[in-house]
Amino acid sequence: MKQDTAAKTAIIASCFYFGLALTMGLLTALKFIVPTVGEIEYLSMPRVRMLHTNINLFGWLLQANIGILFWILPRILHTKLFSEKLGVATGILYNLTVLGGFACILLGKVKNVEYGEIPPPFDYLIAVCWLLFAINVFGTVATRKVKYLYVTVWYTLGAVIWTTFVFITGNMFSQMPMVTGVNQANLIWFYVHNAVGLIFTPLGVAIAYYLIPKQLDTPIYSHKLSMVGFWVISFVYVWTGAHHMLHGPVSHWLQTVAIIFSFSLIIPVMAVITNFFGTFATAPKSIRMKGPVPKLLMMGTVYYIFTCLQGPFQAIRSVNEIVSKTDWVVGHAHMALFGAFSYYAMAGVYYIAPRLAGRRLYSEKLGDLQFWIMTLASIPFFAVLWISGVVQGYAWLNPENTFVATLAAIRHAHIMRFSTGGLIFAAYFLFLYNVLQTFFGKYPEEVEAAEAAAVSE
Repeated sequence: MKQDTAAKTAIIASCFYFGLALTMGLLTALKFIVPTVGEIEYLSMPRVRMLHTNINLFGWLLQANIGILFWILPRILHTKLFSEKLGVATGILYNLTVLGGFACILLGKVKNVEYGEIPPPFDYLIAVCWLLFAINVFGTVATRKVKYLYVTVWYTLGAVIWTTFVFITGNMFSQMPMVTGVNQANLIWFYVHNAVGLIFTPLGVAIAYYLIPKQLDTPIYSHKLSMVGFWVISFVYVWTGAHHMLHGPVSHWLQTVAIIFSFSLIIPVMAVITNFFGTFATAPKSIRMKGPVPKLLMMGTVYYIFTCLQGPFQAIRSVNEIVSKTDWVVGHAHMALFGAFSYYAMAGVYYIAPRLAGRRLYSEKLGDLQFWIMTLASIPFFAVLWISGVVQGYAWLNPENTFVATLAAIRHAHIMRFSTGGLIFAAYFLFLYNVLQTFFGKYPEEVEAAEAAAVSE
């Protein structure tokens, strides 16, 4: 089988899911303004919202990361992917699995797990697909032709192990008959928070650690600092999920532990961003922001900073009392999964697609335009959610206020959310067109050559 077929399959499939996730997100935002839109059972607000989150997590982001790493790991380790056939089989099974899971959500057959609504047997099949991916990762590492492991490999290996533990805990252990009440809530929020922290964070950071030095043709700022970030995140992130349940019926000591470790996350975050910004600072000025890839990597890092600073502040009891369960948390999640890690994934797709196709990116100008539209739209998108979250929180603390009155007070925020989301959705089509043209389209010079040949005949 041709080399990199597995990577190409996963990357192309993920790009289409990206659009489907944004479609569901835009419909969700519209329902906050016009609740009667799509007033049928299959497009009810809960189902559309669950489709949005699950397609984004499993259809787009996780699959894009898998495809990108299928391409990156052989290059770092100076060897071929352990099994190209296994990689393609993994991709086929994975796409059939997530499609089945999304169909179940559409039909209302779901589990009571945030971010884990996909029911059996499809959640078990996702675990099987991850096991197949793990075999390929460990097999490629075992057959490597280099002695030392670059930090990208460390983060990838960590993500494989952590994802297995986190996914099984949230999707399977939490559903056992003896796990109920507060104990179930603890396990589910362990999964929900670490789905971001121990699945998408290490995968996204692993990709960025490879792309930034390669794109800038500059060595990483500090290898020692990269390992500090990796080992600290591996020890502290696992304990932070309970900060979503502050002021709830959970043990006070567990809340305190979650707060302490939430603030401890500042250590690995500072290690990562120091490395990334340090590499940008030492790169030649002429290439620091040339084309969409470095722009996406830089802005993804900026969003990563704000995401990881917002989280610890959200863990402060007095702040949490106001913002918990509000639009603030929605903005926080969007900045992590779209602002930081989807930017890294899009950079990875833009970097790898031309190399898979054996030619240049179809249009750097189109990529730059997509970046600027998405970025200029996403800044007010995130900001208005944080602001409306604070408004919501204070409104809910007023016993004389009503739910309807709170919705009326933040209607302007929901309109802004939908409007800016629409711009992001429009920019996605520039991204998709650029990627598909790179893989399958004719370039202007190819068209000109064909026309010249036709004239000469």
